[in-house]
Amino acid sequence: METILVTGASGKLGKAVVRALVDKDFNVRAATRKTTKIRWTDRVRPVLFDYEDHTLFKAALDDISSVFLVAPPLDSRAPDKLIPFIDKAGEAGVRHIVFNSVMRADLDEKNPLRIIERYLMKSELEHTILRPNFFMENFTSGWIGPMIAAGTIRVPAGEAKTSFISVEDIARVAAACFQERRYGEDCSLTGNEAISYGQAARIIADACGRIVNYIPISEEEMVQLDRHHGMPESSIRYRVRLFQEVRRGHMAEITGVVKEVTGKPPMSFKDFAWKNSEVCEVRKAA
Repeated sequence: METILVTGASGKLGKAVVRALVDKDFNVRAATRKTTKIRWTDRVRPVLFDYEDHTLFKAALDDISSVFLVAPPLDSRAPDKLIPFIDKAGEAGVRHIVFNSVMRADLDEKNPLRIIERYLMKSELEHTILRPNFFMENFTSGWIGPMIAAGTIRVPAGEAKTSFISVEDIARVAAACFQERRYGEDCSLTGNEAISYGQAARIIADACGRIVNYIPISEEEMVQLDRHHGMPESSIRYRVRLFQEVRRGHMAEITGVVKEVTGKPPMSFKDFAWKNSEVCEVRKAA
């Protein structure tokens, strides 16, 4: 059975991809800097990995046929980190890379993830590019979760809408791309509806059984909040650009790719909110 290397295996998306691949009977080498967070099984073997330590590449790529490639979040230096690894993957005999990019990366040739896309396109490796929208999981285990627990979501999105998607749906698409060898495709992945952050707050409030507000803030307010929490300046600017795309309406598109590829529609935001209502620490009585 084919073994697939999953980078970022201890992250939200990486964990979901590992599960989806195991469900399809693939063996998985789970690459992460935190191997203790990966449970060793008959199908899953953790391996120590860091893009900035090239001495770790050989062990990660040994006897690997395909790679799920994900960049560190909000990293403006992602091309410098991932391109040398892509080169080593080709030298090691990897045939297929599924790269997790971001929705609308193709609108900006200077976007770090678009630079990686272009590199893959020009390489001799078979590749598939996934461009998912903002993760629903940002509202739970991600950076918006603490805001919800505190009762107020503050982001510079205005009233613009986003077709949020769950990492579980992204993972199902990724697994299908490996299984069906969907070479040369680029897929924009979205949920089945586009909603504003205000609507998201109301849906979460209903699932949690308490008030969750949404207060639109300016870019500068978000910058100040991110600096207060110690976020690197390059990551702050990256996130500013993402929310500019939100306000321009570029993240409101709805595609049918998840259902087309997997045969099952993506999770709705309402179902996601009820499934994860413990984020509010108070579950609504049934």
